[in-house]
Amino acid sequence: MVNKDKKNEKGMSRRQFVTGLGASVALFSIVPRHVLGKGYIPPSDKLNVAGVGVGGRGRSVLQGIYNGGTENIVALCDVDDARAEATYKDYPNAKRYKDFRKMLEAEKNNIDAVMVATPDHTHAVIAMAAMQLGKHVYVEKPLTHNIYEARMLTEMARKNKIVTQMGNQGSSGEGVRQMTEWIQAGVIGDVTNVHAWTNRPIWPQGLPTPTEKVPVPKTLDWELWLGPANFRDYNPIYVPFGWRGWWDFGTGALGDMACHIIDPVFRALKLGYPISVEASVTGVWTNGFKPANVTDSCPSSSNIHLEFPAREGMPAVKLHWYDGGIKPPRPEELKDDEPMGDWNGGVIFEGKRGKIMCGCYGANPTLLPTSEMAYFNAEKLKSLPRVEGNDRGHQTSWVAACKGGAPASSNFDYSGPLTETVLMGNLALRSLALTWEKDGKKISGDKKLLWDGQNMRITNFEPANQFVKREYRNGWSLGV
Repeated sequence: MVNKDKKNEKGMSRRQFVTGLGASVALFSIVPRHVLGKGYIPPSDKLNVAGVGVGGRGRSVLQGIYNGGTENIVALCDVDDARAEATYKDYPNAKRYKDFRKMLEAEKNNIDAVMVATPDHTHAVIAMAAMQLGKHVYVEKPLTHNIYEARMLTEMARKNKIVTQMGNQGSSGEGVRQMTEWIQAGVIGDVTNVHAWTNRPIWPQGLPTPTEKVPVPKTLDWELWLGPANFRDYNPIYVPFGWRGWWDFGTGALGDMACHIIDPVFRALKLGYPISVEASVTGVWTNGFKPANVTDSCPSSSNIHLEFPAREGMPAVKLHWYDGGIKPPRPEELKDDEPMGDWNGGVIFEGKRGKIMCGCYGANPTLLPTSEMAYFNAEKLKSLPRVEGNDRGHQTSWVAACKGGAPASSNFDYSGPLTETVLMGNLALRSLALTWEKDGKKISGDKKLLWDGQNMRITNFEPANQFVKREYRNGWSLGV
């Protein structure tokens, strides 16, 4: 571990150095942070990072940010000591907290940035609190739990000039850039249909809500884990992984994987807000419950259709999503012994002059039929800058952006609208169980929902708007 107050060769502490007490000595090698302005980190200075939600995925993200000691991990926060134990051992000099609010208050003068890798339902409140203090943020995908939160984080990042990154690491990968170059060069002509799918969920969904009382583990602060969500009794079905399948906490198969899988679609086709969405689920969910009877747990499989208008010289396009074992029709151009996508899922772009297929994270893009790749000069179309750093590039490029480098690949100006699009699918799924009485008639939510993206509103089925924004539990607020 690197101690942030370790003496340099001239006997000066890091804190003295970056606050300008040693500016006369360092004049020609580093500009003091207070001169550059709030939130700006000089390129030769180490970033001081705090982590919230540091067990599981959070540990891996922190390792990428720490990058063998190029940056400092100075504070760690997790509601479960047992879950975070390995990460605590990784950074023994970092201060430890259970409540992120106490951490931000105590460390606000010591940290430059915050990494958030908690369950989906607490992403927004943590990231917003950090950004309001002028701290840069890295937030795991999906950016937020609902559409309103995504819009508010995007606007706050822009207002406070915060350096941001959502943790969909494929966004910094080679495949996403290749497909963007190919499609925008017109290799397959105008794209009017895209199919995207995943093998998720790989956790139980479509379940009845548990009713048995189970003791809370001594290492877990259940109240803090719940955060802004409505209170319910602890059950191991929620923690540490199953929360993804419950609407109060997670965003289902779509929220888990679509930020990875449709990222190349969103980027290559320059998508913005959709104009409509409709959804369907398997006729009977797990354990024999009909969709109308299960409003607490996400469906075991679903099919979602989003429509986008013409934009920037590109025609209107339809995006079709499949999960839970459902897949699009296999392309005729694909041989029987050739895989469709990969184990996690994939994407197929349908253009007027051909098709492009890739796996999850935009991996291994190929023209269809794949034999066309033997004659295709992809290198000639190379025009976009690449992100260096292999698996850690998504984290290290965010660090570089915090120090004044190029904007990160999935900064909130990009990933905020991407997340809103993903969560539109969940709004449609949850609306299936609703009915609306209007002009003496009962209208079902099982229909095409029309979306006013600018105003974040469904215009033809009022009950669906309850899923744009959630009500927080007493004592919790987004702070806007």
